Amino acid sequence: MSSWRDQILSEFSPKIARLTLVADPDCLLLEEAILEGIRERGYELISFDDHAAFRYAYESTFRSRWDRGEQTDLVVVLRAQGEDLSTLPFDLLQAGRTITFSLVSIFPNLCYPVLAALDRGDLDTLYEAHEKFTPGSLGENATKEFVLRHVFEIAPELIKQVSDLLHILMRRHYRGERIPGTLDDRLILVLRQTGFFDEWPLESIVSNREAFFEFLQERWPIFLNQIANTCSSSMEERHAIHLLKYSGPTDLPFDHHDIKVYIDNLFVEGFLHAVSHEQVADIAKTWAVIGVKVDPAEDRSRRLSRLIPDTASSIPAEDARYGDWCHFARKWAELSVIAHNGQLEMNTQQKIGDLQARIDNSFNAWIARRYAGLVNLPPVPPVMVHHIPRFLSRSVAEDRNLKIALLVIDGLALDQWIVMRDAVLSRKPDLHFRENFVFAWIPSITSVSRQAIFAGKPPIYFPHSILSTEKEPALWAQFWMGQGFMRNQVVYEKGLGDGKLDQIVEIISQPGVRVAGLVVDKIDKILHGMELGMAGMHNQVRQWALLDYLGNLLDVLQEHGFRVWIASDHGNVEAEGLGKPSEGVMADAQGQRVRVYPNDALRRSTKLNFPAAIEWVSTSLPETFVPLIAPQRFAFCQEGARTVCHGGATIEELIVPFVAIE
Repeated sequence: MSSWRDQILSEFSPKIARLTLVADPDCLLLEEAILEGIRERGYELISFDDHAAFRYAYESTFRSRWDRGEQTDLVVVLRAQGEDLSTLPFDLLQAGRTITFSLVSIFPNLCYPVLAALDRGDLDTLYEAHEKFTPGSLGENATKEFVLRHVFEIAPELIKQVSDLLHILMRRHYRGERIPGTLDDRLILVLRQTGFFDEWPLESIVSNREAFFEFLQERWPIFLNQIANTCSSSMEERHAIHLLKYSGPTDLPFDHHDIKVYIDNLFVEGFLHAVSHEQVADIAKTWAVIGVKVDPAEDRSRRLSRLIPDTASSIPAEDARYGDWCHFARKWAELSVIAHNGQLEMNTQQKIGDLQARIDNSFNAWIARRYAGLVNLPPVPPVMVHHIPRFLSRSVAEDRNLKIALLVIDGLALDQWIVMRDAVLSRKPDLHFRENFVFAWIPSITSVSRQAIFAGKPPIYFPHSILSTEKEPALWAQFWMGQGFMRNQVVYEKGLGDGKLDQIVEIISQPGVRVAGLVVDKIDKILHGMELGMAGMHNQVRQWALLDYLGNLLDVLQEHGFRVWIASDHGNVEAEGLGKPSEGVMADAQGQRVRVYPNDALRRSTKLNFPAAIEWVSTSLPETFVPLIAPQRFAFCQEGARTVCHGGATIEELIVPFVAIE
């Protein structure tokens, strides 16, 4: 077989059986290409994680149609807790055929615990290496080194110089690669045994992306001093005193050819930040100019001239993994922040406009192909917003004394997060943000996507409240009670952003409170009143963040022992009006980027006047919730008007920040 997927997909020929029960302890069916292949064969996937939730979806979406004699897609019931299907309900076992898949059957020569820790998207490279090199039976350490070498291109025994280690860490952290902790431990152990890296803070910079970039950032001025001393005509060298947070060598070979290629990108894309220097005129003549402040307008122009073509050349393919789009979204957000921070030349505006159109086309094609499968992906790490509570519950399960707070900033797009983050850090530099990204729901409106966060479930499971957010406190409490918490240990509060800090202190200080769900709606209020486009949006977000409300809120939560995560339910986009539908009370929800109808007939009647609008169909939405999405970057408002809004499926609306505060 040419791929490990062939063994699995061969079991899903169309119309073999109406119901298939799968024992999948290793979550192989939840790999993105597998999910796509199953759906192409006419199957739908329902996860059996919660008996009541499963029964509701199964009966309402499939069983009722079968009973009426309707022909529907075949259904796969996924049992991910173990290989024994006997605990499934009797009516399912009686009606369905059963299959079992496991990593052991695909990789019989490799150590199972090492395989189980891998991201399922990494199995392609591993399978190719396994078939090519046909290793004998390998133990745990040998399997770890086989995986490090052939999946992540890391040969620990060959790392003997500073440039070797920096090159590997830069490649890994720039790409945002997720390497299991057990493999990191093995790598660190081997590096320690060589004796070459005794002083290095390996435990911090190998696995922690933010720590590694901090490690580089605090050593960059030292490197600039070396360049300045080389360029200076004076015989006297300047040696500034630098206080370093991280141990290890002070002088790093940033100009090594394997390192230099990444340094440019790290500064251009905002992972590292340019610094001031007394001898800026000398340094400006060298390649290191990208990392030194020269002139604000010149620095901005230099970054844009690099970032625009870099972004254009890195647009993910139609069959890319979701992580590729998350990595790309951050680069596009960084470009947006720079572009909206001042006037642009007409030529630059045209380039960004053309690039935006290319991104929209590619992202739309990817959404049509892969988005439907994201709902079923494992929640660790979270991929969609409804995965967030289950991810947090894993953290609590590992530490029963942990207190957690989820701060949902309603409507916060990724570019606005960058603006907000930098403003907060300028006032509170001791804060550390570990950034990740998740997908919002389509349509990207608050009652769907934010409610999914607090419910910890797809929207199909809250059909009666999907047009409002009134049930969020109950859904939040219900989720955590399902994880073994008492009702008085869970709190929820919304309407934050300008005040209520004393009220928050009172709420989280109540005896026994362990979980807090808090909604900051300030950004949503700003965007709904915005008349100055995205540039005005960035400016107002920056001004609000500089008022210290968010920083003080984070301080309050941390002072009371809470570990804090920041999330967004959806982003927003600047759109142009294409006209407002004249539909009276036909629509249940009338947003600028989306209209929602109780049935398809009413939706079709509106689409006649807006033929380019998108009739969004999803089995994860209730049958009586039928969205019509405005096309491209248009809105259902006055023709020609410019507005900042949400509800659609652009990259800005769908890929949003999920950030751990440390």
